Amino acid sequence: MHRPAQRLTRILTCAAAVPVILVASGCSSDSDSGSDGAKKDSGSKASASAPGKDKAASVEKAAFSKLPEPCEVLSKKTLEDLVPKAKDKSGKAGTSDDTSARGTCSWDSLDNNGVDGSQFRWLRVSLMRFDSDASLGSGAKRAQNNFAKQVADAQATEGAKSVKTEPVPGMGDQTTVVHYDLKKDKENFKQQTVVTRVENAVVTIDYNGAGLAGDKAPSSKDLSKAAEKAAKEASEAVVSANKAGGAGGTDDGSKSKESSAPKDDSKDGSKASKPSSKQSSKSSSKTKS
Repeated sequence: MHRPAQRLTRILTCAAAVPVILVASGCSSDSDSGSDGAKKDSGSKASASAPGKDKAASVEKAAFSKLPEPCEVLSKKTLEDLVPKAKDKSGKAGTSDDTSARGTCSWDSLDNNGVDGSQFRWLRVSLMRFDSDASLGSGAKRAQNNFAKQVADAQATEGAKSVKTEPVPGMGDQTTVVHYDLKKDKENFKQQTVVTRVENAVVTIDYNGAGLAGDKAPSSKDLSKAAEKAAKEASEAVVSANKAGGAGGTDDGSKSKESSAPKDDSKDGSKASKPSSKQSSKSSSKTKS
């Protein structure tokens, strides 16, 4: 008699327990879905807060912000040694659309000894400066590229013979001299091109000489020594021109963006590195006529 009652009690107890289990299960399910939602929200927030990859990177500010006058970078003594018979001691300045970024000056000298022959000399100073640019790189890096181009242009001069390239230690950040012989209008010219980089500036000295009308050809070694002296003076003039003007990085070493001057490195190099031998031959022709 007691068994049916006990069985009924057990059934009612189990039935009462089922909703509790379902409720607990439902709560567990809601808790999991809420956790997934939180994960998704945190993921989207992290993605939104990540910095943009297309943001332009800043570059170091260029060390030099200006150039000296190209016709004033060499001392009177140096000009007297390199172009002793120059008619215009002040030099002939080249045209430039931005004198803070590029400039040239040239001199020619003819020591005419009549029937004993003549000694011809031609000198050109070329100055180039490169600003830092977010898309093109730092001024120093752009100057390095132009330095390499100037050297390569000198080595590839049409008609050049006995080309020899040598580094010049202890001058600027980089210095290279390129020697070669060049025959123009039946005259043999000995060319020296010295390229020096100082920070974001490139100085190129083109210097050549020839013995005309049967006179003895000058020594390539002597010409090279004189050209290197001129390159050192011109490089020091660039540094001096920027000391008082406050060029260079900020005092706290911070970095900033700058517009570049000039924008197209390849065009700049071509303007500054015309083979000096062509000008030499023209000057020689004029003096002979």
